[in-house]
Amino acid sequence: MEEKRESLNFIEQIIEEDLASSKHNGRILTRFPPEPNGYLHIGHAKAICINFETAKKYGGTTNLRFDDTNPTTEDTEYVDNIMKDIRWLGFDWNGEALYASDYFGQLYQYAVTLIKKGLAYVDDSTPEEIAAMKGTPGEPGKDSPFKSRTVEENLDLFERMKNGEFPDGSKVLRANVDMTSPNMLMRDPIMYRIKKEQHHRTGGDWCIYPMYDFAHGQSDSIEGITHSLCSLEFIHHRPLYDWFIEKLEIFPSRQIEFARMNVEYMITSKRKLLKLVNDNYVSGWDDPRMPTISGMRRRGYPAAAIRTFCDKAGVARRENTIEINLLESCVRDELNRTAMRVMVVLDPVKLVITNYPENEIEYLDAENNPEDPQGGHRKIAFGRELYIEREDFMENAPPKYFRMTPGADVRLKHAYILRCTGADHDANGEISTIYATYYPESRSGQDTSGIKPKGTLHWVCATDALDCEVRLYDRLFMVPDPAGDEEKDFLEFYNRESLKQVTQAKMESGLAGCKDGDLFQFLRQGYFCADPDSTPGYKVFNKTVGLKDSFAKEVKA
Repeated sequence: MEEKRESLNFIEQIIEEDLASSKHNGRILTRFPPEPNGYLHIGHAKAICINFETAKKYGGTTNLRFDDTNPTTEDTEYVDNIMKDIRWLGFDWNGEALYASDYFGQLYQYAVTLIKKGLAYVDDSTPEEIAAMKGTPGEPGKDSPFKSRTVEENLDLFERMKNGEFPDGSKVLRANVDMTSPNMLMRDPIMYRIKKEQHHRTGGDWCIYPMYDFAHGQSDSIEGITHSLCSLEFIHHRPLYDWFIEKLEIFPSRQIEFARMNVEYMITSKRKLLKLVNDNYVSGWDDPRMPTISGMRRRGYPAAAIRTFCDKAGVARRENTIEINLLESCVRDELNRTAMRVMVVLDPVKLVITNYPENEIEYLDAENNPEDPQGGHRKIAFGRELYIEREDFMENAPPKYFRMTPGADVRLKHAYILRCTGADHDANGEISTIYATYYPESRSGQDTSGIKPKGTLHWVCATDALDCEVRLYDRLFMVPDPAGDEEKDFLEFYNRESLKQVTQAKMESGLAGCKDGDLFQFLRQGYFCADPDSTPGYKVFNKTVGLKDSFAKEVKA
């Protein structure tokens, strides 16, 4: 019986057809072409996974090419972080990183070729005049009065543009396509504009720069990209992509579009993300609330979880919005397998075990991760005075209250069963100290007491615990689609309660040696990541995700 073949997405179907016909002699080369004008976000993560994983599946490779054609918005900071993000996600590119600016000389010659063919002309019209001449989708555009310039005149003017003879904005080079095309992008699009700006790589060598639509397809062709995979927003650009390649008679790279990654409660517009950064709504591009790859890394999202999420979201032809619960579930599943279990008390109140010897400390055995057979164990201090969560105590508890309350038994994780005997109050009536007795024969793993308490609490030893800061994150926006209402500013949906800082939490002393990026499950609290703001004497943790998924199923602690 023939083995059942795996289901292919539409991109894989195209590639397999090309391989079957020996197109490009069976060679597969994709590319990831970010513009270095911002940090990568969750949408880019999907594009990275599709390009790199697809090429790998068919024995091909992927180029990293920075489409750096706009010196006004680009910076080497973005270049460096983009490379860091791609490698962190688990991918590496073919050879050295490439740049559209590597091809500025070749692109200029391509433009000259089109001018000589009568397929490009220099236009002196203002941006407003060009926009007006383009017409509307319902009515054809009008030819520019400069469209009739001779080849010789256009060649001369274009060279003088390159030589810096004209001021910014005074002239552009336009493709001579079709001002009546129903596709507005085909109505004599601009190919080059004058920008007397320093470029992050070429410095002042150029004062004219190609537009994205002219540079992108030709760069693909120069590199011999076989399958140019991009998001669906570029589908209307494909006829122009093909037109340039056809008229220049160069390597026929093929553009294929897939649906971009839209995730609930997230924004992926670089312009809007930049506004969040510049206007201090967040602390930076790597703020753990941001949908950037660096933000998700700082929050503690594992690279493997992001790759799994992109895989589960699938490769589609139609735009769709993915529930954020799926992303959080992928993160939770990965951390449940890999994160060390520890105890941290966020809102501590002192607990005194009155029948435990004073000044005595014993070290109890604690399992690091029940899901990891190689996880091992650690020793944790236990003594007469402990800290527990304030919310885990109630003086007048209702029926079926399984935490600490006078007259009831409760187990301390990895430790003993206690019976609460009462509590003291401060001048404001707040609980200041809780009292309990312990059953010496009830030590975890050696319990012979026969007592079956229904509740288990986490705790830390007061004489051993260290102060730490815990940052609790909520969603950055209060609605699933903050950019969907065109009549409202997306900032109207900004969640001002998206960050809560807990500055007097208490942690196990063993966490003092943790490093930036180390991941933990705080028992009964959620998953957390050590933040770079930590110092040797004071640790800061970011909440990554809670313990429960969308079905309220609690993972094993």
